[in-house]
Amino acid sequence: MSLPDYRQVLACASPLALFQPCLANQKRQRAGAVQNAIALAMLLFATVIGSVQADNTTNSFRVLVFSKTVGYRHASITNGIAAIRELGSQHGFAADATEDSSAFTTTNLARYQTVVFLSVIGDVLNSEQETAFQNYMLGGGGLVAIHGAMFGSLACEGNWAWYGDVFGCTFMNHSAIVPALVKIEDAIHPSTSRLPAEWRRTDEWYNYIGTPRGSANVLATVDESTYHGGTMGGDHPISWWRPVGKGRMWFTAMGHTESSFSEPHFHQHLLGGIQAVAGRTSTNSIGKPK
Repeated sequence: MSLPDYRQVLACASPLALFQPCLANQKRQRAGAVQNAIALAMLLFATVIGSVQADNTTNSFRVLVFSKTVGYRHASITNGIAAIRELGSQHGFAADATEDSSAFTTTNLARYQTVVFLSVIGDVLNSEQETAFQNYMLGGGGLVAIHGAMFGSLACEGNWAWYGDVFGCTFMNHSAIVPALVKIEDAIHPSTSRLPAEWRRTDEWYNYIGTPRGSANVLATVDESTYHGGTMGGDHPISWWRPVGKGRMWFTAMGHTESSFSEPHFHQHLLGGIQAVAGRTSTNSIGKPK
């Protein structure tokens, strides 16, 4: 029969051996406390991030892109819808697209800060829908009108006098698709503040009966000496905006070509128009129409 090693016996009998289970327990408790602290910190971080995300959602807005046509249809409409949705995803607004005129009800329009008329052609709204949209704008809603959505019998809603008053002039005809020089007149408005003072681009250039100058704030003009097909002389507005009741309208006559909606400068132009009409940026150019 072998006897145990005396060193093992002494070790087991020593005071240190008696305290080892207690020390191990204390280590486990400290480790658990550290883990709990880490978990609490992660929870607090997630709560803060969630609050920021909730604030971003609260600050976002929604636009309705309407592109119904009766007769001629611009090939650029598809590109325009895609561009507006891309701008929305990048700058914090949602864009719904429709060609259904029944969307123009008081209840549905109240969901949107802005309605975009994207090269809408023809008489596309009935009298009830026109009334709903007119009340929407007078009550604070916005209109962003692009290219073919201009008032006129050969363009959009030519029989709706109120729509014509919003524009201040009537579409007459246009040039061929040619390069021309756009001159920025208002360097403060969000839709033109980031554009070059002289902006050379290719488009189809509209001519009008009458002029928006005097009833609207002209943002940019096109220089008729730089292309053939202009009929308005030395003062040819190409983009403008104005208050309408408690709401706002913004119009650009540009945007005929499919490539327009892939141009960075045109993106800036369009984004600024949408944000200004939706009230998401300051329109410091508010003042006497010019």
